[in-house]
Amino acid sequence: MSDADLAREELKAAIARLADGDRSALEFIYQATSAKLFGICLRILGTRDDAEDALQDVYVSLWRSADRYDPARASPISWLATFARNRAIDRLRSGKVQSGAVPVDEAMEISDETPLADEQLEVQQSNAQVHHCIETLEERQRDAIRTAFFHGATYAELAETQGVPLGTMKSWVRRGLAKLKRCLEA
Repeated sequence: MSDADLAREELKAAIARLADGDRSALEFIYQATSAKLFGICLRILGTRDDAEDALQDVYVSLWRSADRYDPARASPISWLATFARNRAIDRLRSGKVQSGAVPVDEAMEISDETPLADEQLEVQQSNAQVHHCIETLEERQRDAIRTAFFHGATYAELAETQGVPLGTMKSWVRRGLAKLKRCLEA
């Protein structure tokens, strides 16, 4: 099970515990989600004070309605993000916000820019595959590719560091990239 899947399952379990009246579950949920939900509120409301008030409303609403969460309909973070968006829009409509908020009509269009869970999972799987394939390379190719692509070193810098001719370094990297490509396509 990936880290994202594990986090999702822990959040689902915490919401279920909260629905059963477990106060400690609310603390766990807050720690796991408050930064993201605060960001949603802040984008809509425009000020920290208003966003904090809306965020408090989110967790009060969650306390009252955790039993309504249906994991078959939405991921826990999507459900909570909807709470945050709705509470922020409610505050806009009530007129209780300071200047800096977006108009209500525009707030309806503000979306959560965080990639969806399935997109995050795909990225994590791709990253894991790349790292696995890099580990299959010879040590000198692996080190050269990591240093060039992850740390921005030039071929000339790599050649100088390794004490080899520039052409040799280019060959190591080119052959390593070819092996990497074959591994990733497999």
